[in-house]
Amino acid sequence: MTEVKQNNDEKHGSFEAFIDGTRAGMMTYTWAGEERFIIDHTEVEEAYNGKGVGKEMLLAAVEFARKNHKKIIPLCPFAKASFQKSEELQDVLVN
Repeated sequence: MTEVKQNNDEKHGSFEAFIDGTRAGMMTYTWAGEERFIIDHTEVEEAYNGKGVGKEMLLAAVEFARKNHKKIIPLCPFAKASFQKSEELQDVLVN
């Protein structure tokens, strides 16, 4: 099972994925004002490629945005492609 933990401060943050206590990946973001954040980088450890780790972190980011009435700007190629493929996630994108 994948566990995703969020780290957040006034300027930056991340979502880190852990599988059985081992870090499997990290998605970083930068705040762009108080209402938006930019997903700027996603990395998954090689041993966990193809196991949905990136998607789990993205879903955690979307859930955080929805709960806190924030919008997402996906600059990271992985996040951008994931949003384009999943219409049900696009409500949190900056128009």
